[in-house]
Amino acid sequence: MFPQDQYQLLDFGDGRRLERFGEITLDRPCPAAAEVRQANPDAWHNSDARFDGRDEQQGQWTYRRELPERWTIAHGRLRFELKRTEFGHLGLFVEQAENWDWISSRVSPLPTNLRLVPGEGPGVRAARPLKILNLFAYTGGSTLAAAGAAEVTHVDAAKNVVAWARRNAELSGLADAPIRWIAEDAAKFVKRELKRGNRYDAVILDPPSYGHGPRGEVWRLSKHLPRLLAACGELTAGRLQFMLLTCHTPAYEPETLRDMLLEAIGGGGAVVARQLAIPSSTGRELPSGAVVRWSRSSVN
Repeated sequence: MFPQDQYQLLDFGDGRRLERFGEITLDRPCPAAAEVRQANPDAWHNSDARFDGRDEQQGQWTYRRELPERWTIAHGRLRFELKRTEFGHLGLFVEQAENWDWISSRVSPLPTNLRLVPGEGPGVRAARPLKILNLFAYTGGSTLAAAGAAEVTHVDAAKNVVAWARRNAELSGLADAPIRWIAEDAAKFVKRELKRGNRYDAVILDPPSYGHGPRGEVWRLSKHLPRLLAACGELTAGRLQFMLLTCHTPAYEPETLRDMLLEAIGGGGAVVARQLAIPSSTGRELPSGAVVRWSRSSVN
């Protein structure tokens, strides 16, 4: 996770979460905290801003002091620009930090990150880095975790979010890293890559429950995730090194996602499926979705 001077979950409960990002403390809604009570009610009086949703799409911030429009926090070598949006988001999902560490471990074991070339015999490696596809890539945490040791294709439907990810790359000293920045619908992009004959060594996916592409394409996880995973299986056939799938849709348990992923790629390898959680300063953990990690390596 993040070092405490960069991020800390101070408390959660009664449908809300109290977090400190750098020197700014924010009080925001949190459906995952609806069934528990706040452990430290007095701490909530010290928040710098509070977000309340007017409906499912947007809401309003209330400020207790003047705050910068943008600020940054760090996770290791990675730097992230944060800003308060009309949806209550900040441009960062902190539970993903452990996945960034895992991605880094997948792309860095070899000195030059060379991958095995099928058909060339044991121990023969190609002098080129892994090719990684990051779908629903948001502001680029997973992209930056792999960049510099791999070639990454970063795909998100929103142009402004892709631009945000590029700023994070610049802040992290990765402006010149081999990253392709693509503002496109994830499913359409994968379909076109298959037709073009482009292939990848790894895929990272963090799909939403619902969403829309840049041309109005509708995404429903329950309908479209299985076929997208199948297409990713084709895209990596014979060369897959790892796949990472995260999900925040409550109906999808880790075991369900694991079975879907294994069906798409044909099994094998080492797989871990479990809940993600954020530890708080009160000693409790806030449930934050599910993760499935598959790796060709026996170490996962």
